[in-house]
Amino acid sequence: MDDTPKISTDEALRAENFRLNKIVKSLMNRAERAMSAGGTDFGLFQATVMLENQVRDRTRELEAALNENEKINYDLEREKEEQRKLYRKLEEAQTQLLQSEKLAAIGQLAAGVAHEINNPIGFINSNLGTLRDYSSSLLRLIAIYEKTEDSSDSATEKKALIVEMKREMDFQYLSDDLLELIDESIDGCARVRRIVQDLRDFSRVGDVQWQKADLHDGLNSTLNLVWNEIKFKVDVIKEYGVVPLVECIPSQINQVFMNLLVNAAQAISEHGSITLKTGCEGDKAWISVSDTGTGIPADMLPRIFDPFFTTKPLGKGTGLGLSVAFGIIKSHDGLIEVDSRVGQGTTFTVRLPVQRNIN
Repeated sequence: MDDTPKISTDEALRAENFRLNKIVKSLMNRAERAMSAGGTDFGLFQATVMLENQVRDRTRELEAALNENEKINYDLEREKEEQRKLYRKLEEAQTQLLQSEKLAAIGQLAAGVAHEINNPIGFINSNLGTLRDYSSSLLRLIAIYEKTEDSSDSATEKKALIVEMKREMDFQYLSDDLLELIDESIDGCARVRRIVQDLRDFSRVGDVQWQKADLHDGLNSTLNLVWNEIKFKVDVIKEYGVVPLVECIPSQINQVFMNLLVNAAQAISEHGSITLKTGCEGDKAWISVSDTGTGIPADMLPRIFDPFFTTKPLGKGTGLGLSVAFGIIKSHDGLIEVDSRVGQGTTFTVRLPVQRNIN
């Protein structure tokens, strides 16, 4: 709320009060000088006294108005403070809503994420067991080499002993498989690390820092989290264009991506495809998520961003996903659009300004 009117009114009242007091003082001085000079003009003195009384009355009125104005300003300041408190509470409630929806989404995907982690952990554990056996065989072979070096047997006998040991342990297969197992285990560890990192980034509480982010990285990391949910019935097609870094809150934008990806997968009953497209038009970057699912009836389209509205069966969603996504994109001064045909599929398009609008 602008404080300029309050300041100008206070200053005007004080200036008027000061001016009238100055006039009274000037007239009284003038009357005193006239009487001391012998010019006893009683009419002038009487007029001066009456004017002084009028000025004093006016001064009291101005002082009363000034006090009333100060009271009004105090009430306005108190109301502004109440508004600030309410706004802070609203921000806290919005943050809690975003986090609740985020945790609900993670809860729905928990089994899939656990499966995506358990798979590499399982084969890493198996590989380590095999590598232990290989290591034991190699250590035995090394021991034989050391033993033959110290023995007095002929070179032919030493070579025969080593060849026999290599044959028993299938040395050629072991040497080839050993490196493959190591590479496979390293890849599995990287997969687990990537999933855990993506999950941590997604579920981070209170992360509202604006920064320049790569939307493609956000899409890919979110895809890692929902992969187990979609990989058995969906082919993911990526048609990424050239998109500059976008100033946004990455964790919130990734939450939008997750909602759109999960919705797209759940709209496909048996097998279909999800197409991810990106591009840039002017100062806006855009991302579209298209599915070949059942589509949304035309009469439901106006309500899909309403809180708690859902077309899914009971237990399949909170009804907050698209509402939260709409709020996030709106807070970024962006747009989210939907185009759907029953029996053909649905496309959600998100448009975001490349640069944050500070105003």
